[in-house]
Amino acid sequence: MRPDDARTLRAGRRTVRIQRPGKVLFPGGGGAEQYTKGDLADYYRSVASYMLPHLRGRPLMLERYPDGLGGPRFMQKNTPEHYPDRITRVEVAKEGGTVTHVVCDDTATLLYLADQACLTLHRWLSRADRAAGLDHPDRLVFDLDPAGDDFPAVRRAAGRLREVLDELDLSAAPMTTGSRGLHLVIPLDGREDFDEVRRFAHDVAEYAAARNPDELTTAARKSERGDRLYLDVQRNAYAQTAVAPYTVRPLPGAPVAVPLAWEQVDDPGVDARHWTIADAVDQARTDPWAGLPGRGRSLKAARRRLAALRG
Repeated sequence: MRPDDARTLRAGRRTVRIQRPGKVLFPGGGGAEQYTKGDLADYYRSVASYMLPHLRGRPLMLERYPDGLGGPRFMQKNTPEHYPDRITRVEVAKEGGTVTHVVCDDTATLLYLADQACLTLHRWLSRADRAAGLDHPDRLVFDLDPAGDDFPAVRRAAGRLREVLDELDLSAAPMTTGSRGLHLVIPLDGREDFDEVRRFAHDVAEYAAARNPDELTTAARKSERGDRLYLDVQRNAYAQTAVAPYTVRPLPGAPVAVPLAWEQVDDPGVDARHWTIADAVDQARTDPWAGLPGRGRSLKAARRRLAALRG
């Protein structure tokens, strides 16, 4: 197939045309596999049933590379006028006006975004289709950001933070970022606004860092962190985003952000870029977050427990 040919993929009752499927988005070399736009579309179609529950109703920021990793990057919030009318949109308030985000509710939209060379989908932590609205997140995220490419440090930090969350009776779901670290994701009931959720996340991170001062820090400035792992809670704010589960990252080899079971966090053979578009769907089929509660939790009881722990 020539790079300028087109393919048509079935997505439920719809078909989506993938232009130039042979176009290389991820150049090979240095031990990394080469992947094309067609490979990206095939991956997103194969993982759609596992990925879409994490996307529906959420405004997205799209990370696009029309010419592949070697070309310019576009961080796209506002939906272009030429996008098909069938794609869901949500108008969101911002300072001085509004912005209209894409919402990915179905496989056809996911494939259309792949055709637009959207490699990575960054999702809001709140949903437009919930009664509480976009001001009230139903996810809390701790971003475990190591000082270097040091996944053993990330693994230890995840264990330290999990100990604190267990004492607060909060269930957290680990996910590789596809880059260097891990996200710990806590489902919420959406009753509290972003300010309340971020304040709680900050207090938990401060407490965890105080218990493990040689390993963890909440210092925003890199110069103040040293070799300690940064517990980042800044994503828990209005209009901030986090990488979506099963999204591809713009790195050689096309690594994927993949949900994990906790025993996989302890596996020395696993790191942040362990899965790629070649095998991430196999991990998805294991349902690694099956143990999470069906409903999100309130933070009221956890806040009281944290206050007691802090004395």
